[in-house]
Amino acid sequence: MAKNRHHDGPGPSQRQLRVGELIRRTLSEVLSRGEVHDPELNAHSITVGEVRTSPDLRVATAFVLPLGGAGAEDALAALRRNKAELRRAVAKSVNLKFSPELRFVLDDTFDRMDETRRLFDQDAVRRDLED
Repeated sequence: MAKNRHHDGPGPSQRQLRVGELIRRTLSEVLSRGEVHDPELNAHSITVGEVRTSPDLRVATAFVLPLGGAGAEDALAALRRNKAELRRAVAKSVNLKFSPELRFVLDDTFDRMDETRRLFDQDAVRRDLED
């Protein structure tokens, strides 16, 4: 049976959180300055919302979303094409024994927040909350 990744064990360590944030900042800076040599990637304004690292810090999963959500699949494909160059930028900036493998996934946090707001706006839910 597959485990739910959000409820496994005690959660990320302080080191995982700290390294994830350093990688997030580095990726954000590299992407905002257009330092990657790919005009298609530089055409997107990409937000890096969060980076989660594996316990051994060898894999870093970046949750990304292009500004306004438009062209999300194209932006994701461009990031994946350029992950070697982005990995080198992270390795140069973040002092780790191993440069982590970068993985990119679309950040659906904003969609889930919108859906939650929509649910709370329903009359039936509002009545239940008032009771």
